[in-house]
Amino acid sequence: MEHKLVFMLKTYSNDLLYAQRLISSYQKHNANLIPMFIVVPEVDVELFEKFKDKNIQIIAEESVTDFLVKDDSVRGIRPGYINQEIIKLAFWELGLCENYLCLDSDAEFIRDFYFSDFMYDENTPFSILVEDNELAVDPEYYNEHWIGRSKLLEVIKKELELEDPRTLTCHNMTIFSAKVLKAFKEKYLLPRGYTYIDLLKKSPYEFSWYNFWLQKDITIPIVFREPLFKMFHTKNQHLEYIRKKITIKDIARGYLGVVVNSNYSRGFGVVGYDQEKLYKVNILKRVLKKLKKYLGLIFP
Repeated sequence: MEHKLVFMLKTYSNDLLYAQRLISSYQKHNANLIPMFIVVPEVDVELFEKFKDKNIQIIAEESVTDFLVKDDSVRGIRPGYINQEIIKLAFWELGLCENYLCLDSDAEFIRDFYFSDFMYDENTPFSILVEDNELAVDPEYYNEHWIGRSKLLEVIKKELELEDPRTLTCHNMTIFSAKVLKAFKEKYLLPRGYTYIDLLKKSPYEFSWYNFWLQKDITIPIVFREPLFKMFHTKNQHLEYIRKKITIKDIARGYLGVVVNSNYSRGFGVVGYDQEKLYKVNILKRVLKKLKKYLGLIFP
């Protein structure tokens, strides 16, 4: 293997502004010069070439695996979303590294980071494993996400015959071990004739397939660590921090970075932690648009 640890960012043209912000923060805070590989569709390679430097390489996703989807045949989910999950699970097969941190475009580093933030020792990555019970307490998250997600996570546990009353996994930004994924493929996927697509048809949570397999197989020593990024799953979670006057400096005491989840925030623009005003601007635009339409009906 060429590297002990790298970062892998799976992105595409529609997320260019998000990726640009993440890459800028990576370059600013990358104290140990940990390499980054940016994986994009082949049609987007030229667009992302401008980010290439001595620590950043651009890779076409088609070179990672042949098992990519072109339609919504995986549980009705758009192919781009499923393909980024497949790429995360398959990246190890390129043989570029022993371990890789999976990054999403809407993440942003907020303080300097080091090899030791991700690796317990020279060979053992930290395992990001939590129950996230505070999310079950949040009525908004519980009703919109927790119930459905929990059922699908149980599907994975049942498939892997993992008997544990706890549900230890993570949402994103975890560290994948090539050794674990190799064992997963050789001991679980190949004997059953499964592809990564087959896994995601059963349950579209790539990090939990990895995490539950790790707990079942104990392929490497499991050294727990809490999430490295503070993720805001909803607008209300984000605004709660703002109302408490919690600053980026405060968050940096506990986390390497923040994520204002683009799944909900995309409609407001590229929202950073300190840009909650974008919520208000967007709402004002919508009100003015409706008012204009209303006045047009009254005074055509």
